[in-house]
Amino acid sequence: MFRNTVFTVSLTVILLLAVVGILSPRLLEYLAALVHGQIIFFFGWFYHLAAIIFFLFVIFLAFSRYGRIRLGRDDEKPQYSSFGWFSMLFAAGMGIGLIFWGVAEPLSHYMNPPEHIAEGSGDAAAFAMRYCFFHWGLHPWAIYIVISLTLAYFTFRRNMPPLISSCFYPLLGEKIYGTPGNIINILAVVATVFGVATSLGLGALQIGSGMEHIFGFASYPYTPVIIIAVVTVLFLISSTIGLDQGIQTLSKLNMYLAFLLLLFMFLVGPTVFIINVFISSLGDYLGNFIAMSLQTNPFQGYAWTNAWTIFYWAWWISWSPFVGLFIARISRGRTIKEFILGVLLVPTILSMIWFSVFGGTALFMEITEGTGIARHALADVSTVLFMVFTYFPLSTLLSVIAIILLVVFFITSADSATFVLGMMTSEGHLNPPSSKKIIWGLTLALLATILLWSGGLVALQQMAIAAALPFTFIMFLLCYN
Repeated sequence: MFRNTVFTVSLTVILLLAVVGILSPRLLEYLAALVHGQIIFFFGWFYHLAAIIFFLFVIFLAFSRYGRIRLGRDDEKPQYSSFGWFSMLFAAGMGIGLIFWGVAEPLSHYMNPPEHIAEGSGDAAAFAMRYCFFHWGLHPWAIYIVISLTLAYFTFRRNMPPLISSCFYPLLGEKIYGTPGNIINILAVVATVFGVATSLGLGALQIGSGMEHIFGFASYPYTPVIIIAVVTVLFLISSTIGLDQGIQTLSKLNMYLAFLLLLFMFLVGPTVFIINVFISSLGDYLGNFIAMSLQTNPFQGYAWTNAWTIFYWAWWISWSPFVGLFIARISRGRTIKEFILGVLLVPTILSMIWFSVFGGTALFMEITEGTGIARHALADVSTVLFMVFTYFPLSTLLSVIAIILLVVFFITSADSATFVLGMMTSEGHLNPPSSKKIIWGLTLALLATILLWSGGLVALQQMAIAAALPFTFIMFLLCYN
């Protein structure tokens, strides 16, 4: 009954929304924009406050007496090597987003900063890098840790199903197996599908832009649909292979490719400038950490803060059920301190390096060489990375590697999501049946395709952010537990 309720209700809700997107995409977009706007306006400050509270909470846990507790038996060793663990963390949590925004976001902030900062100025460039570090740094991973650590503790120490409802056993008792638990898990499933489908849509758009840029393919409305269909077959194959041979192998491959691309751009790009950008931006980030964490800019820059920072905090929270459950699944055997510091620091540092190399290079090209690439970023964010490559040796090869990275990140994100959704709708089985993973994989592909085709991708993104509001309250309860 439990399994059928969560699976049936969540799948029905998602498919009904997809039908609305087909029959009346404007209605879906209007409703999503209305709800999203009201939530951001009235609860934006709440997201802001929640993010810093979650960060302080996990830091406290790491260095408290609880940090010595092992997520498993007291003598248990980690299930995966450190490199395999970090690779899967990075692929599931940030993957496509870094490829998509690594160049586009710094340039966007540089050209469109808050109104109290001069557009295209040195202050705007420093602001752009500082806030890229902020948006992709410690706060997102602290949000993921709140859910993943709680799940890992109740699963591997208390021997309960790896479901978010299990974490509420101290509050709800046996009711977690009834309606209250079902509601919590259904909300997690719906939020996960919304977040992942949007990410897959963005990935398909950039893959299509890259192929158009390299091979000169004409851009058609159905091109992203074909890309989604092809990659869906690939990630379903990976999903049926299993976690160890599928996701872990692909994640390691992508880490090698990402490192290769990063190293090449660092060496052939403005190396000294990149180093200076990293050191300066890191100093700005750390020096202004508390101020940025609590700054909603009510006097100047309020609209910018809502459009970017508040959006990101809500976005990471909407992703947290999926990423949190996946991180918990791959983290058995680690101590709480090791878990928190590993999840918090390693992906954050990698993200900062990525933005410094790619964002720093793009800003150098704009400020020093006057390429005008920033205007291109405002016109089409999905192609600006490939435009940057054209100014460097082996540009075609670099673009091909970037497309491969996108495809593999696409596969690992979708593969991880189908794995997690299968667990959520199979009573928390650590190895869900392939049939469930295939159903959810097809659903994700179908939803991303429908919303791309009907122009409702923005609406889906907004609905995912709306779903983050009730989940924020759930996360505070998890901290209490």
